[in-house]
Amino acid sequence: MAINLQKGQREALSTEKFTIGLGWDTNESATGLDFDLDACIFILGTNKKLISDEYLIFYNNLKSPDGAVEHTGDNLTGDGDGDDESLLVDFSKIDPKAEELLIIVTIHDWQSRSQNFGQVRNAFVRIVDNNTNTEIMKFELDEDFSVETAIEFGRIYKRNNEWKFEAIGIGTKSDMQDFVNKYN
Repeated sequence: MAINLQKGQREALSTEKFTIGLGWDTNESATGLDFDLDACIFILGTNKKLISDEYLIFYNNLKSPDGAVEHTGDNLTGDGDGDDESLLVDFSKIDPKAEELLIIVTIHDWQSRSQNFGQVRNAFVRIVDNNTNTEIMKFELDEDFSVETAIEFGRIYKRNNEWKFEAIGIGTKSDMQDFVNKYN
């Protein structure tokens, strides 16, 4: 049975091979333009900085150098049910310098499209065990992010050689470049 996480809740990961699925729908009253939400993972070292630029996994860099994290592709509209974007993780391959995977979703071109997360509903991040294809935990955003254009959904971090997931759910009015500046 999957664990439904609350903001701030932390849970140990029970598998080393899993999929991070992210999904969302847009409100009917949205701008009329497609929403292009972009999922990305920042793989951070002990200093809370990117191990190197190649450890930012997103639509223009689909795979980490160690092969541990792979983005399955950019969904430009968010149409359909289920996961809109997915990232595959295999901790058996992870660089030993990796201490944290920060999961962020941003709205592409939000300024010219006048879009924000207040126009997005049913947003979630979930962890699916790749060995059993079973959802093991899910975090649904239930807050109204009326001006925010980026969300830190969660983080996977290592403590005492154990990987854990923390549901974050913090929104900011920023874009991916702001996060690159922060974590580089």
